[in-house]
Amino acid sequence: MKTIKTLAILGFISFALYSFTTVVQNEWKVPAKYEKMKNPTDPKKDLNVGKSLYDKHCKSCHGKAGLGDGPKSNEVDGDLGDFSSKKFQSQSDGALFYKSYIGRDDMPNYEKKIPDEEDVWLIVNYLRTLKK
Repeated sequence: MKTIKTLAILGFISFALYSFTTVVQNEWKVPAKYEKMKNPTDPKKDLNVGKSLYDKHCKSCHGKAGLGDGPKSNEVDGDLGDFSSKKFQSQSDGALFYKSYIGRDDMPNYEKKIPDEEDVWLIVNYLRTLKK
């Protein structure tokens, strides 16, 4: 009986450590340099360009309204997020720029596909229009 309790406790501890490690690994740390970046574009100017770029590069996974329900969303292992949520919208423009441009895991790097950084800022401006 003592062996079963010990195994149960060890199993619980292992599960707890695995769960904690998974959460920590999935946290997306944005370097301070990007977190503090200011968007150099006018959020009202060229909004149609930002939407067009979003449609071309983002909509297939993230969906028309940024809900993570695009036609390719089933091919992605990670959480595609909800761009309309308070949690998403509370991020700095620099954080959104970093995540959109640099990427990680299933989120591809766009430095070669979108070489003009201003275009990424225009996408960030468009993402701001998706809030609830």
